Amino acid sequence: QVQLVESGGGLVQAGGSLRLSCAASGGIISIGAMGWYRQAPGKQRELVASIRSGGSTNYADSVKGRFTISRDNAKNAVYLQMNSLKPEDTAVYYCNADIWTVVGGPYAMDYWGKGTLVTVSS
Repeated sequence: QVQLVESGGGLVQAGGSLRLSCAASGGIISIGAMGWYRQAPGKQRELVASIRSGGSTNYADSVKGRFTISRDNAKNAVYLQMNSLKPEDTAVYYCNADIWTVVGGPYAMDYWGKGTLVTVSS
């Protein structure tokens, strides 16, 4: 059973920094793209940043220049360094990954973590 477990959320003042981590475990053969999404109260879930297995990255315009996504393939982990945080970054942040598993056959499946809350105070 694949699990994605996020950590690193919390309360921070505007202008501060946080680093989110997400570790995948459980019957994993390989991982394709990994990413971070967020959902603010009353809003739809949106992509924050993604990173392919080869390292190419993609960012939402709202976080470009402030957030950095990275991954450690040996640890099946993805990270999100968030700097210059703004109150509008307040949301539950979810880890996402496309994973090939021992029991999943030839196709990758989409997995989600349970989320970690980031609150930025003004």
